[in-house]
Amino acid sequence: MRKKVTFVGAGNTGGAMAQMMAARGYADVVLIDIVEGLPQGKGLDIAESAPWTGFSTTVTGTNKWEDTANSDVVVITSGVARRPGMTREDLLGTNAGIVRSVVTNAVTHSPDAVLIIFANPMDAMCHVALTASGFPKERVIGQGGMLDSARYRAFIAMETGASVKDVCAWVLGGHTEATMVPIVSNATVGGVPLSMLLTQAKIDEVVARTKRGGAEIVDLLKTGSAFIAPAAATIEMVDAVLLDEQRILPCATLLDGQWGVTGGYVGAPLLVGAGGIQKVYAPPLADNEVEAIREAGKAVLELVAATPK
Repeated sequence: MRKKVTFVGAGNTGGAMAQMMAARGYADVVLIDIVEGLPQGKGLDIAESAPWTGFSTTVTGTNKWEDTANSDVVVITSGVARRPGMTREDLLGTNAGIVRSVVTNAVTHSPDAVLIIFANPMDAMCHVALTASGFPKERVIGQGGMLDSARYRAFIAMETGASVKDVCAWVLGGHTEATMVPIVSNATVGGVPLSMLLTQAKIDEVVARTKRGGAEIVDLLKTGSAFIAPAAATIEMVDAVLLDEQRILPCATLLDGQWGVTGGYVGAPLLVGAGGIQKVYAPPLADNEVEAIREAGKAVLELVAATPK
C-alpha cells in the first residue's frame, strides 16, 4: 500500500510542504484546512503540475478529517501568528487550543501516525501534542532545529565560500532567538573545523545571523515569513520516517537527562526512521553550549507552565 502524508494547514508553508512531498512521488498527499476552498484549490494546483513534474501520487485538498484516515505521518502547521495587542499568553492559549483540536482529530483517524509539529511556539506545542495524542514521545517530533540548522549551514557556506553540501553544523536547544544554540564546537566544513576557516568575530556574526534568521526574512518580505526553507526542512523529516532512512537529524524531543535537561522538548541529534525517533544522542559540547541548552530546557518548561490547559 502506498504511504500517506497529511499536512494540516494549507497556508504558504503547508502548501509548499504538500507540493514538495507530492513531487517526491512515493506517497499520497492530503492537505487539510478549516477554510473551505483553500486546501481544495492548492491541492488541485499541485495535482495539475504532475504532467510536467512527473509524479503519479494522489493529492487531495479537503476540509474533512475522514480524508486523512490511515496517514503514516501527520505534519501540523496550523495556528495563528502573533498580532498587535496579543500577549504571549494569548498566542499560547489560541494555538494550544488549535493544536489540541487538530491532534485529537488526527489521532482519531490515524492512530498509528508519527506527528511532526511545526506550529508555533513549536517547543510548547510539542508538549500539547504529546498530551493530546497520548502517543509515546518517539512519535511526536518537533521540527525547529531542522530549519535553524539549514540557515546556519547556509550562512557558513556563504562566509567560507565552500559548498553547503560539505557543511556539517547543527542548531540544538530551543526554537526561538533567545533559546536556539548554534553549535560551534563541532561544526566542520569538509571535516575542517569551522574555527580554522573563520575568525571568532566572523563566527559570532554567523551565529547571531542564524538566531535572527526568521526575523531577517520577515523584515525583507514585510508582509509574510519564510516558507520554502521550513517546508524543505520538514520534508527531510518525513522522508526519514517513511523511507526508514536512519537519519541523524537535529529535531526537538522530550529529553530525559541529556545535558541535564529532563521533561522539556529541546533540540538534539535524533536517529529518525520508521516509527519516528529511534535514539537520542547527547554528544560532548563546549561548556557554554551545554549551559545554553540547559537554559533552553528551563525556558520551554516555563512556556509549558504558562500554556492554558
